[in-house]
Amino acid sequence: MNSLFSKVLELDIAYLDTFTNRIDTSWGYLFHNENQPAYYDANHAHIHEAPSDPKFVIEEVLDFYQKRNLTPRFYIFNIENQGPLIKELYASGFRYEELVSPVQIWNKELTSRQQNNRIQIERVTEANYTDALEIECQIKEFGGRGVREKAFAVEFKHPAFSRYLLKLDGIACSTACLFEHGNQVRLEHVATLEEYRGKGLIGDLIYFLQEEVKKKGLENLWVFPIDERVENVYAKYGFQSLGKFITGHAFLSGKSVMEIRGS
Repeated sequence: MNSLFSKVLELDIAYLDTFTNRIDTSWGYLFHNENQPAYYDANHAHIHEAPSDPKFVIEEVLDFYQKRNLTPRFYIFNIENQGPLIKELYASGFRYEELVSPVQIWNKELTSRQQNNRIQIERVTEANYTDALEIECQIKEFGGRGVREKAFAVEFKHPAFSRYLLKLDGIACSTACLFEHGNQVRLEHVATLEEYRGKGLIGDLIYFLQEEVKKKGLENLWVFPIDERVENVYAKYGFQSLGKFITGHAFLSGKSVMEIRGS
């Protein structure tokens, strides 16, 4: 496992551990959260090494999730070595898609930016909780209200998360979240209401968060864009691309990730 993937995997597992339950196996992890059955990230078999017996692994995963009334699902890494597993998944009736997963890291340079007096950025608290939640619930890529209401509540109470809200002329229109793990921090849930997009608000929010990371003395600020288009957006704000991983997603029922994103 290369160094970059190891770092990304460690940060990703720490992030998942905040909202779901993990069982370690010889071939990876089983994540499950029966209170969030529609939340893909909370309910999946996470495979990062090629299993010696793919059929046995699939049977184990099917048994595990079906006993809990959850959709059997796989996130598969190191795709180049997973041919036997993917072939067996097709034979077992799974649908399959591959997702390009860019990895970016902030270059630690703070770019001077003219202050916009119409913009106010504040930490999400009980007072503005509903404003931030409503924005995230309208973003289809986040899974919709059914997923985000429960997930947002868990993240809000967890000390590793700090969430921020941007207001334009007093109207809440953008949110973003920082997830800290040791001296590493991950940028998550960057969102803007559709009617306020194209105004550069995400840039103001990202610059603010970069200043927060700098103040805290954290080592690296990471972001994992959902696709190459979003990767290009973050590149405008000092994020350098370190590489791309191909992640396999196999699922027995329901929508694909690409269908949810509307791609």
